[in-house]
Amino acid sequence: MSAELVGEFALIFVALALGGLLKGAVGAGAPVVAVPVLALFFDVKLAVAVMVIPNLFSNLWQGWQYRKSRLPRPFTLGLALSGAIGAGTGSVILALVPSNLLLLAVAVTVLFYIAFRLARPDWGLSYPAALRVVWPAGFVAGNLQGATGISAPVSISFLNAMRLDRLAFLATISVFFALMSVVQIPVLWAYGLMDWQLVAYGVAAIVPLLAFMPVGNYIARFVPAKLFDRIILALLALIAVRMIWKALG
Repeated sequence: MSAELVGEFALIFVALALGGLLKGAVGAGAPVVAVPVLALFFDVKLAVAVMVIPNLFSNLWQGWQYRKSRLPRPFTLGLALSGAIGAGTGSVILALVPSNLLLLAVAVTVLFYIAFRLARPDWGLSYPAALRVVWPAGFVAGNLQGATGISAPVSISFLNAMRLDRLAFLATISVFFALMSVVQIPVLWAYGLMDWQLVAYGVAAIVPLLAFMPVGNYIARFVPAKLFDRIILALLALIAVRMIWKALG
């Protein structure tokens, strides 16, 4: 194995480990950290392709583990199916739009997520209201996931606003992410954005993601949730600024 290939695997490992920490601590959000880090060193298209397989496996496992806590079927299926449709159209955008524009899109998406989290930490949404808008919310989130690899500004914010308990949140968002990944894989393959080498990267990436999820869960017991959240937001802000610099450089 060449030194260059070893270096690529090392960077992917670190990005996925950070994503696993976040997912273990809060139950979701691995792409929020992993995709910007991978995009910073490689490009957005590779970052999205590498994340699809670990996203699929980690969310299938998490969704099965907490399956009894899912929200009612009309909501869960509405979110997942609309997200899958959006992920398909977003993947086409990923294939056709130049990498620099995608890098800017990821950076702007991350900054928007940070701004929303800081500006509206207590935003709330009742279940009946959420059910009425679940399809458009899921579609927009899926589009973001397909095109930039990050749906958190819509998906996580949407579910957080419903004030769900942790198990219901985990069970519902896992179905959403898993179904989007199922759609992304064939679309990315059809457009030449995924091959057997990237499949190997993705399978290998499952290891650090799953390995560091328990670490994040453990750390979350001792670090105040608000402090942990602010640390992650600060890290994302630095990454986003660096991505904008790279895209415009």
